[in-house]
Amino acid sequence: MTLQDKLKALLDTARAELQGAPDAESAERFRVKYLGKKGELSAALGQMGKLPPEERRAVGEVANEVKAQLEALIGEAQKRAELAQLEADLKGPKLDVTLPGRGQRQGKAHPVSQMMDEMIRTFERLGFDVVSGPEIELDWFNFEALNIPKDHPARDMQDTFYVDLAGPHPDNPVLLRTHTSPGQIRTMLARPPPVRVIVPGRVYRRDSDLTHTPMFHQVEGLLVDAHVTFADLKGTLDAFAKAIFGASVKTRFRPSFFPFTEPSAEVDLSCVQCGGKGCRVCKMSGWLEVLGSGMVHPNVFKACGYDPEKVTGFAFGCGVERMAMLKYQVDDLRSFFESDARFLEQF
Repeated sequence: MTLQDKLKALLDTARAELQGAPDAESAERFRVKYLGKKGELSAALGQMGKLPPEERRAVGEVANEVKAQLEALIGEAQKRAELAQLEADLKGPKLDVTLPGRGQRQGKAHPVSQMMDEMIRTFERLGFDVVSGPEIELDWFNFEALNIPKDHPARDMQDTFYVDLAGPHPDNPVLLRTHTSPGQIRTMLARPPPVRVIVPGRVYRRDSDLTHTPMFHQVEGLLVDAHVTFADLKGTLDAFAKAIFGASVKTRFRPSFFPFTEPSAEVDLSCVQCGGKGCRVCKMSGWLEVLGSGMVHPNVFKACGYDPEKVTGFAFGCGVERMAMLKYQVDDLRSFFESDARFLEQF
């Protein structure tokens, strides 16, 4: 029997066997048996090397035709097995095609994301661009350029996660940013004034209690131009507060200290719960602290290559979770991070 006859006989045998393949597993076994690397077709073709060169072409054509027909037969067997399985499932008690489908509940944004989006939209309407920066930052951008040298006591106010104290530059260690202010520094280094940006994003500090978490969100803003005054700062933040909490809310500025601004001010809002009359939320004071702000310190301008004799500017920053707690009247910051659907679906 010639090799061509053997290949045709192989095809006839396979056709007869595949007619009785009862399931997909059997069809797969037949595929391996006939078309696998060590299958019968490969074994038959292994004899081609012994043939004279003039006969190999004719044998190769027959082999290709046999292989194509084997693949078609195996594909048909697999389809028959799948249809048989489907019919068995439909007849059996496991599947009731008359049952209605399970609907999917529509999700929505997390309350912190909702608050951040609202804050961003508000500042965009006030003319601010949105910029971002890396969450893993260098000490120089996070502290030094913001007028906070290594021996400055203000560093004690921000317990920091350091990633690599030694690193390639021991004098400029890597850390998780403690505020989004490095984004302001990177913006000033990248473009000349005027600058009007906000920097939203995640920040990290070693705090965890009713009003602090190790990771939280901030929105910080910066405006730099000629002849910017503290009155511009007050007007901007008052407009922002009214857009978020309503036209009746009042703002109050109290002297404070931040290394990167001078003068600096804490910004209070009239209590959104009692309207300034005094309640448990505002500790009977009628006011709630929400923002830090001030005029950009000349040393910050010098670090970024700006001339403090030609430009002035203001900066501000607030925690998004803090704003969300006030707007949605949540008394425990940790509720935003516990993934409790009963709490989150209220928003």
